[in-house]
Amino acid sequence: MDPRPLLLQLRLRGKIVDPGGPESADTAAAGHAVVRGAHLVLTPDGRAQADREFALDSDARDDAAAAYEHFRPRNTQLIRVCHDWQVRAGGHANDHRDAKYDWDVIDRLGVVDDRIGPVIRRLGRAQPDFADYRPRLRDARGRVEAGDHEWFTSPRIDSYHTVWMELHEHFLVGLAIERASESADTP
Repeated sequence: MDPRPLLLQLRLRGKIVDPGGPESADTAAAGHAVVRGAHLVLTPDGRAQADREFALDSDARDDAAAAYEHFRPRNTQLIRVCHDWQVRAGGHANDHRDAKYDWDVIDRLGVVDDRIGPVIRRLGRAQPDFADYRPRLRDARGRVEAGDHEWFTSPRIDSYHTVWMELHEHFLVGLAIERASESADTP
C-alpha cells in the first residue's frame, strides 16, 4: 500500500483518526507519526519528510503557483465570510435565528466558491494530489445550502472551512511557503 496519502493528510491536518492497517503502522514505525489514543499525530520528522516529499517539481509548481495567486484574494474573502457566519456586527455571536442574515452570508460563500471553483478544478486535473478539493468543497457548500449549516465551519467534519484550510496548507507545503512569510505578504 502507498503511505503517501496518509502522510499528506497528517501533514495537512496535524492529526487524524488512526485508520489502522499497514500504512499507519509503517508511518509510525518510520517515526513520522505517533499514536495517541485513537489518533495518529504528525511528528517533527514526519513534517520534515512530508515537506520534502510534497514539495512540487518545476512543472507542478508552475500550475500550483498560478492557482495560488487566484486563491489568495479568495482566501481573504473566505476569512471574512466565515467570520461573519460566526460573529455579527458589534462582536455578537451569530445565533443563526436571523435567516435573512444567514442566507446573505451563505450567498457570499457561493460567490467565493464560484470564483475559485474553476481554478481548483483545473489544478486538480493538472496535479492529481489536488484533485479531491473541488468535489469536497462543492459537497460542503451543497450541504450548507441544503440547510445543514454545520458544514460551513465545523472543525469536526469536512466542512467548507476545514477543506479550504487543508487546500491552503497544501499550497503552502507544495510551494514551500512558510505561513509566517505568507501572512506578511497577505493584503
